[in-house]
Amino acid sequence: MQEKTERNNRGPVATGVSGAPARTGGPAGHSGTGRRHGHRPPRGMHQSRPPEKRGDRADRRNETVKIPSSGDNIRIIPLGGVEEIGKNMMLVEYKNDIIVIDAGVQFSDTETPGVDYILPNIKYLEENKHKIRALVITHGHLDHIGGIPYLIERLGNPPIYTREFGALLIKKRQEEFAHLAPLDIKIIGADDGAVPLSPNLKVRFFGLTHSIPDSTGIIIETPFGDIVNTGDVRVDNEDGVPNPREIEQYKMFKDRNILLLAMDSTGIDRPGFSMSETHVMNTIDKIVADVPGRLVIATFASQVERIIEFIKMAKKYGKKVVIEGRSMKTNVDIIKHLNLVEVDHIVPIEDIDKYPPSKILILSTGAQGEEFAALMRMANKSHKQVKLNKTDTIIFSSSVIPGNEKAVDKLKDNLYRHDPKIITYLDSDVHASGHGKRGELEWIHKQIPYKFFMPVHGQHYRVKMHAELAHILGTPKENIVVPDNGSIVEIAPDASKIMVLKEKAPSDDMMVEGFTIGDMQEVVIRDRKMLAEEGMFVIIATINARTGKLRKSPDIISRGFVYLRESQDLLQQARLIIKKTVETTTEGMNPINFEYVKSSVTDAVSRFLFQKTAKKPIVIPVILGM
Repeated sequence: MQEKTERNNRGPVATGVSGAPARTGGPAGHSGTGRRHGHRPPRGMHQSRPPEKRGDRADRRNETVKIPSSGDNIRIIPLGGVEEIGKNMMLVEYKNDIIVIDAGVQFSDTETPGVDYILPNIKYLEENKHKIRALVITHGHLDHIGGIPYLIERLGNPPIYTREFGALLIKKRQEEFAHLAPLDIKIIGADDGAVPLSPNLKVRFFGLTHSIPDSTGIIIETPFGDIVNTGDVRVDNEDGVPNPREIEQYKMFKDRNILLLAMDSTGIDRPGFSMSETHVMNTIDKIVADVPGRLVIATFASQVERIIEFIKMAKKYGKKVVIEGRSMKTNVDIIKHLNLVEVDHIVPIEDIDKYPPSKILILSTGAQGEEFAALMRMANKSHKQVKLNKTDTIIFSSSVIPGNEKAVDKLKDNLYRHDPKIITYLDSDVHASGHGKRGELEWIHKQIPYKFFMPVHGQHYRVKMHAELAHILGTPKENIVVPDNGSIVEIAPDASKIMVLKEKAPSDDMMVEGFTIGDMQEVVIRDRKMLAEEGMFVIIATINARTGKLRKSPDIISRGFVYLRESQDLLQQARLIIKKTVETTTEGMNPINFEYVKSSVTDAVSRFLFQKTAKKPIVIPVILGM
């Protein structure tokens, strides 16, 4: 707290002689008391409370549980990605061998203020890292590879098997972590077939459609059949009819023994088939051909295949391409490295004024309203080179990620003040998702003759909806597992049944926060949220250690609670309560129990502030004895 306060030039918050300041708020005895709003007992007393929940997610604070050996069973554990969209990770274990599929991150949200990234919990893997034979990657999006720099050493630096484009993205990201040992990356070609990773397990990649080059599904070949993980998947189609390439990709499964299918559930709640990427490109191609002035296309930097097509379009119509946004530049560098498209017409942003506006196409990040992204800087007039005007056209070739609606509305509001023409997926066919809708997922189910099914990649309601689809299509309910993060799923050697153990692998979120990686104490997150919602009220009081009397009127520092200059009466009353509480509590006490005094002051001041303001700031008493 002190470091942040000094950094923000708001004055230091002192610490008391008795240790860390109390961190409670609200009146004692108020309904819903606990550590957040209630009484902090004196030292020596223990206060129990039910664990805090993160959003609507059920509590997953795991006690130490002894997990039995898998024996001859095949064990599958999703460590992330089945209670959320993001931080995808799954392991397949047989006897003394483990293969890990993906190591993704999830981005922080309002439930985790101050956190950089959220990682899958890998304690089970750390305890069994001597068994890990490989980390296998489905594709290069951050929700599948973003956790590698933070987790790879903890996993024992196993070899990483991936396709070429994924390998380049992993290497590019690893450049930011120069202190780490070099990665052992093994690139798997499209025709490499099954790769033996141990005497019992082989891995095979198969092609499928997503929104990034070299997207692949994973087949783990076991002695009893295949474990298939699709990664992220969609079906390219024309008006609901899969194209011939899709049909060809899935022919390989007709004669295979598929023990378990684990499949992307992200788009299960949307009916029908997605719009074809070809249709999206045709729509944007016509806009590029007809636009009279400068064109800005905002999209996800991860939509690499689409970015390649945009660069081709610019070449076709004699336009210069400007790349804006760090992640966009990174991915275009990889496109250049692989010679996936001609790039001689890409020019630096500094040269933009050398060409007529009608000859400029800007590919930009920031379609989600990110505060410092290129498009927002254009919108709020802080971009050094790009000044928008009414002759510009802006295409949002992306949908709005849930939770970003307000940020995108703010972005649009600022853009419209420049009077450009704005085109979004709501009024034109300029975007299609990389995740298949319900109709596409149903078609994939019919191509893969599996025995057991486990939906992955989505919040609980999505994986539950996907399980219901599998049952409608004919899979018996007893052959379907709807997992939580950490669920230990096992298949008997004779493939007679699939079961979920009562034990769970550790599944609490791991957090990346600055230089720290590990479990985030729930009290830390709770206090951060309280600071954001209610503010803080710091009391600095100096007492005579011999008499227990205040040496002077206590100092008060408030942030995010009330405006002190307009609350002098409140502060004066608070000081009287502090004085009375301190001197009453210390009467006859020798030596003085500073922890007990702090607790009493916290309760009294919290109760008073709630009565006067109906607010519950974090009250931090700092009691100094002299």
